[in-house]
Amino acid sequence: MDLRLSPVSVQTPLLNAAALRSKSTPAATGVGFSSALNGALNSISASQNQAQALERQVQMENPTVSLEETMVAIQKAQIGFQSALNVRNRMVQAYNDIMNMQV
Repeated sequence: MDLRLSPVSVQTPLLNAAALRSKSTPAATGVGFSSALNGALNSISASQNQAQALERQVQMENPTVSLEETMVAIQKAQIGFQSALNVRNRMVQAYNDIMNMQV
């Protein structure tokens, strides 16, 4: 069996732990919450587009695209989407909690 997998690069669009612990402001680091969230959503969208393109190539029986590579890309896209969905649900829950607070 011919197994052709491209190297997996990990892109972390969100802040790392050291940046979260620092006392600097978002303006000083150049990364705010909205830009980090936007970067994460763009990364998820790109992952889904790549998985869809690979899936289309496998369906067209392109010999240069392996089924294993396609399945890994699809799983990465699904995990990214599920993570974004969980973040959205937690943000909505936090908003509801804040709105229901007594002032």
